[in-house]
Amino acid sequence: MGHFTEETKKRVVRYHIQDGRTIASLSAEYGASKATISNWVRSYREECQTNDEAKSEYELMQEVRRLRKQLEEAEKENRFLKKAAAFFAKEID
Repeated sequence: MGHFTEETKKRVVRYHIQDGRTIASLSAEYGASKATISNWVRSYREECQTNDEAKSEYELMQEVRRLRKQLEEAEKENRFLKKAAAFFAKEID
């Protein structure tokens, strides 16, 4: 098992929390075991209990993920409405 820098660990944890990447996909990409990555995530969440800066960062990552999901849904809805508008415009002609 390789040695991972703190920066790499934080990046992997951020990809999991903020981007919703699975532990399995991160394990395959970074060559760390799923258990190791789970430990990094757990350690980070534990740190958030006592470290206000980490807690704020964690909450921000969760908010970014929530907003990305919301934006994705709005974009899907927008594409659907454009198709519907084009369909009804043809019907009126």
